[in-house]
Amino acid sequence: MKSRMNGKMGIAGTLLLLTIVSTACGSSNDANNGAANGGNAASTNAANTAATNGAAANDTAAASNAAADANTATNAAANASADATTADKGTLTVYLNDFDDIVKPMFEAQTGYKLNIVSGNGAEIMSRIEAEKGNPHWDVVWMDAMPSIQGLDKQGELLTGWTPAAASGLTDFAKSFVPSDNSYFPTGAHAAGVIVYNKNEIKAEDAPKTWKDFTDAKYKGQIGMADPAVAAPAYPFVSWFFQDQGMDAGKSYFSSLLKNGLHVYPKNPNVVSALSGGEIKVAALQESNAYVMKNGGEPIEIIWPQDGAPASVRVAAIQKDTKHADAAKAFVEFLLDPKTQQALIDKGDESYFEPSVTGATAKADREANAKLVVAKADWAADHEAEIKQWFSDQSVK
Repeated sequence: MKSRMNGKMGIAGTLLLLTIVSTACGSSNDANNGAANGGNAASTNAANTAATNGAAANDTAAASNAAADANTATNAAANASADATTADKGTLTVYLNDFDDIVKPMFEAQTGYKLNIVSGNGAEIMSRIEAEKGNPHWDVVWMDAMPSIQGLDKQGELLTGWTPAAASGLTDFAKSFVPSDNSYFPTGAHAAGVIVYNKNEIKAEDAPKTWKDFTDAKYKGQIGMADPAVAAPAYPFVSWFFQDQGMDAGKSYFSSLLKNGLHVYPKNPNVVSALSGGEIKVAALQESNAYVMKNGGEPIEIIWPQDGAPASVRVAAIQKDTKHADAAKAFVEFLLDPKTQQALIDKGDESYFEPSVTGATAKADREANAKLVVAKADWAADHEAEIKQWFSDQSVK
């Protein structure tokens, strides 16, 4: 609020006309004229002095008001900044499907931000995000479901146009997955399916070596995999076949597997149980689950197909309207830090994967020449609903 003092000088001059009737008063008139002129000069000087003082007062008041306005603006900016900082210091909510036991303490200790984790399988997380449209409760989503997150980008749900400083350390393989609008960044890739077989039941020479071998009648009723409509990495697995072979050929391939008695389980741990319990003898199994089985003494062998293992890329994306943008960006930077990725490899529950940044090294017992093949995110996102619906229509259980 501005206040301005207005000084007004009112000059009231009362002229008293004295008429002196005299016939010989020339000298008296001169004296009277001098007195009158002196009075006028005095009045003029008084007016000028008052005007000057009034202007000075006005200038002083204006300067004071300008300073007050500047202080008010400065205080308002400071308060706004403080409010923003306070808001961004709130709890960051991350939706994810793995590593929930390790990232929270690491991130909080490293950054000072508080982290709230909501975990679930791929279908659960994406259903939650869909249900919250218009009122999202999440700040960051981090999952090995690149096609699904690409779908969120197409719907305008993600923050775009920001590049993490740590992105400069991405490997050439990882850089190929960064979309043009920078809506998400890869933090690693793993085989959504490698060939695993029970070596007590099947001889090495009789084991399948390629994905085409899965259609062989000698494996009828013996093969299992995870459901692409439920398990996050299972859709990237099947989408590669559909893109590589074409939609019709992809349907034909999986139809032949289903006719050959393919077992489809909700998630990869269910596949592990079926393989361990003898319900199946062969599986297309996510690589961390496969290596955990082998390292745990299960009588299984792992084969990396020469034609490639369809991969699932784990990516992190920020919700476009997040109220915790600084914390969200700090979380993505944290995930792209080589030290973080190495910790996930050394201590995480899904520790078998190819890191996305230089400076982190994959597990020593992971296949050194592992070949990963990945369906293009755009294509997989555009066909996700159709492919998942097709599997559902096959009454896969």
